[in-house]
Parts: sequence; structure tokens; C-alpha cells
Amino acid sequence: MADEKDKKEKKAAAPKEEKTAEAKAEKKPAKKAPAKKESKPKAQKKEAAKKDSKPAKKESAKKEPKADKAPKADKDDKAEKPAKKPRRRSRKAKAEEKPAKRAPRKPEELPVVRASARYVRVAPRKARLVADQVRGLHIEKARALLAFSPRDAAQDIHKLIDSAAANAENNHDLVGDEMRISTITVDEGPTLRRFRPRALGRATPINKRTSHIAVALTPVEDD
Repeated sequence: MADEKDKKEKKAAAPKEEKTAEAKAEKKPAKKAPAKKESKPKAQKKEAAKKDSKPAKKESAKKEPKADKAPKADKDDKAEKPAKKPRRRSRKAKAEEKPAKRAPRKPEELPVVRASARYVRVAPRKARLVADQVRGLHIEKARALLAFSPRDAAQDIHKLIDSAAANAENNHDLVGDEMRISTITVDEGPTLRRFRPRALGRATPINKRTSHIAVALTPVEDD
């Protein structure tokens, strides 16, 4: 009885093992087959993509030299620009033409008689107030104005005008009373610095300013 049971168990186990072996054999090729089929189109797609990419690179490589040619043209233009120099020539021509356009100087210019006083002990600011009143006047009118001016600088300018009139008579053979004050200038001279003692041992500065005055006379033009 025991032998028969063992035989039946072996027979029942044998077909199961065969079925499992057959099932494994069927499953393995089923899995590998689609993998192989799918791998082929992927490989083909990759090859096609590579082929498509190669001509694109070639086209880009061909297009790049065109871009390089454009800057060469710009360089050529830049090199040509310095060759053009019409503006400089035109400026020189204008400079040469200017003296021709100027009116010729008068052969008989009015003589100018000058006189100057330096280191006058008057502040330039105060002397300029008087000089502005006298500038451009006839010498007789200037003398009358300075004689009645309340400012101290008027005396120094009056003496300077008399000196210029004397120079016109002695050096240029002109009439001193028929002159006109064409220009009069007042420049600042050196400043004398002094100090004054004050309370509590202090000292305050005193600036004694000087000025340089210059006068130019010309004869009055006849109308």
C-alpha cells in the first residue's frame, strides 16, 4: 500500500514539474521578443537623429563664415575712412581766406599817448569808482569832474591825466587840451600789512592796499 501511494505522488508531482518548466519556457521568450522588437526602432531613431544632426552642423558651419565676411567689410570701410581728408583741407582753406576778408588797416592811425602811476596809496576798489566816471570823456570835462569829486583817488587820477597831456605835447607834438581819455585801467598792487594792538593783548590786522593806474589819451577826431 505504501509503495502504491509513493508511485501516485510521484506521478502527480511529475506533471506539475513539466507544467512549470513549460510555463517558464513560454514566459521567457515572450519577454525577450518584445524587447528585441522595441530595441530596433530605438536604434533606428537614434541613427536617424544623428543623420539629421550632422547636416544641421554642416549648415551652421557654412553659415558662420558668412557672418565673418560681414565684419571684414566693416574693417575695410574703417580702413578707407582715414583716407578721406576733405575737412582738414577745408579748414586750412578757410584760415587762408580769413585774412583776405579782413578790411585793410588805415594807414593813418590816431596816435596814443600813455602815462602810468604805480604804487598809489589808494585801494583799487575806490580808484575804479573814479576811473569809470572819467573813461571816454574829453580831457577838459574830466578835469572839471575830478576837481569837484569828494574822493581822494580823484586827485591822483587828475595828476596822472595832466602828466599824459604833457607827454602828448612834448613827445608827440600834440595839443594837450584837445585829447580824449580812450582807456584808463586800475590794477591791484602789493598790500602793506600792519597790526593794531587791541584789548587783552590781542592784535588785529590792517591791510593798506596799493594800486597801479594807467591812462591812454588820443586826439579828438574832427567831425
